[in-house]
Amino acid sequence: MKVLVIGGGAREHALCRSLSQDPAVSELHCAPGNAGIAQVATVHPVDQLDGAAVAALARQLTADLVVVGPEAPLVAGVADAVRAAGIPVFGPSAAAARLEGSKAFAKDVMAGAGVPTARAYVCTTPAEAAEALDAFGAPHVVKDDGLAAGKGVVVTSDREAALAHAAACGQVVIEEFLDGPEVSLFAITDGETVLPLVPAQDFKRALDGDEGPNTGGMGAYSPLPWAPAGLVQEVLETVLQPTVDELRRRGTPFSGLLYAGLALTSRGTRVIEFNARFGDPETQVVLARLETPLAGVLLAAATGTLDTLEPLRWHDGAAVTVVLASEGYPADPRTGDVIEGLDEADAADGTVYVLHAGTRADQDGRVLTAGGRVLSVTAIGTDLAEARDRAYRGVARIGFKGAQHRTDIAREAAAG
Repeated sequence: MKVLVIGGGAREHALCRSLSQDPAVSELHCAPGNAGIAQVATVHPVDQLDGAAVAALARQLTADLVVVGPEAPLVAGVADAVRAAGIPVFGPSAAAARLEGSKAFAKDVMAGAGVPTARAYVCTTPAEAAEALDAFGAPHVVKDDGLAAGKGVVVTSDREAALAHAAACGQVVIEEFLDGPEVSLFAITDGETVLPLVPAQDFKRALDGDEGPNTGGMGAYSPLPWAPAGLVQEVLETVLQPTVDELRRRGTPFSGLLYAGLALTSRGTRVIEFNARFGDPETQVVLARLETPLAGVLLAAATGTLDTLEPLRWHDGAAVTVVLASEGYPADPRTGDVIEGLDEADAADGTVYVLHAGTRADQDGRVLTAGGRVLSVTAIGTDLAEARDRAYRGVARIGFKGAQHRTDIAREAAAG
């Protein structure tokens, strides 16, 4: 099987790493890729938002499967262009990807499907925003209606800050605050069958103790020893399957990766948000635990044959990933710094490995920082404590100017 992955972050590196280890994959390509992905796949300088260019590359490569990683190409219709070229693609249509591209659309779908979520108002004027903030009270939750790379949500008790974020976004969704721990649950679907993966938890705030600004995610772990028994089956029955069924009923079937961000509240499980693609950094730990070869699962979703698959097999242990970010991230990340210690961080036995996010290689072959989130150091172990220890030992071997990371990823869960 020839596979083409679209994207260039740590999520795509995780996907490419898993696909490169799949015996069914004879050729692996990625566009545009990054310095780490180039070590496991042939990279191509294609604009990932240009559906015609992506479809042309897939035809040129005679790809058997295209996997679209990030949300922006999905919302831009890249998967539609590839499907129109007659090539199987893992990723929803632009119409179905609105589930992530518009918070207001997602709320409408959830209402139609009877999915439990926070009460919310869609606001387009300062007066509407002020009224909604007062209706729910603090803490205030204000979400940019469109794509914002995981950084469009403000949760604050400062009413003026909430109003300012609403004004800066234009159309926003303002909703009630959901208490309780958060869980990320991915599901692979072909538009009818829904195959949930294992839950993970990510850490959105930049600093230890969940302080600082929201980011795209600073680390993640799986499994969740504190999660209630039966959670995955409950979410499949009350959230994932009803959402997929509702989208199919509306004539916009969802095929690809459906990501449910959940809050386990005192009143039951509630959906915080949907994404239309693998989440970053949760993908790093979920794929680290997946033992079933990945390519066949993604192809089955792309070709409508998920119901024929054997049950997925999972590593019994645990996985932890820690993100190394640039100085100034998320507000104003610096780039162009040389990264040292990448080879030293990788464990010979594969229990620790580095996934590249914002990196590029210079003409001398040195790896430089090229984004806010630079690397994800991922480790597996028999339990969370061992995986966490290995991940942080890997982090300690890497250096670049102004590097920052959280020191508390999975700490409470590992302590038991």
